[in-house]
Amino acid sequence: MRSTVRVAAAVATAALAVTLAACGGGSSTASGTSAAPSAAASAPASAPAAAASTGVTTNADVFGPACSQLPQGNSPGSLDNMGPQPVASAASTNPLLTTLVTAVGKVPGLADTLNQQKAITVFAPYNGAFADVQKAVGDQAFNSLLANQQQLGGLLSYHVIPKRYDAKGLVAAGTTTELAGGTLKIGGTATAPTVTDGKGNTANILCGNIPTSNATVFVIDKVLMPAS
Repeated sequence: MRSTVRVAAAVATAALAVTLAACGGGSSTASGTSAAPSAAASAPASAPAAAASTGVTTNADVFGPACSQLPQGNSPGSLDNMGPQPVASAASTNPLLTTLVTAVGKVPGLADTLNQQKAITVFAPYNGAFADVQKAVGDQAFNSLLANQQQLGGLLSYHVIPKRYDAKGLVAAGTTTELAGGTLKIGGTATAPTVTDGKGNTANILCGNIPTSNATVFVIDKVLMPAS
């Protein structure tokens, strides 16, 4: 499994490099015309490109009905406490994500891989989402999934985008490609985005735009499933 984790890290790094290299301007640009010295038709002049969104958020950008369940002040799991930490470390103190943290811990090296990424987006299923899966498939199948490091690592990586988005950027993108491969469809609005997985199941945002040092986190109400 260590080789699988190293491959996942390499894929994340490569995808991140390609994304950053391909990143263009924002949604609106200005253009003008300049008269040529001759009678030839004027050509559009290049205007400065709008700065691309970094997807970085602040505490003021956080939204969603479950955000009030986070600890306050600088307590572990609070916004102030999670913000300076890399994403896996930050999630480890979030009371909404204890089952997710347990699952990540069962895949050797995955937490370190997530912490070492430079700019990612994480869809983090809350505890109840895993409970729903366990109820649907039964205890034996659920425990088998947690024990299968390769399958579990692939499933968890399907919740990670190797590019950092805020809610507005997600909705504008419409579709995202995941670290494990496969895509997600983003719908709704910047204040109420939805995420549809490869099986056609749609998750809602319970607490979104959560900032960490290397990721923007969206706590969601379902475990996302790839098409195959």
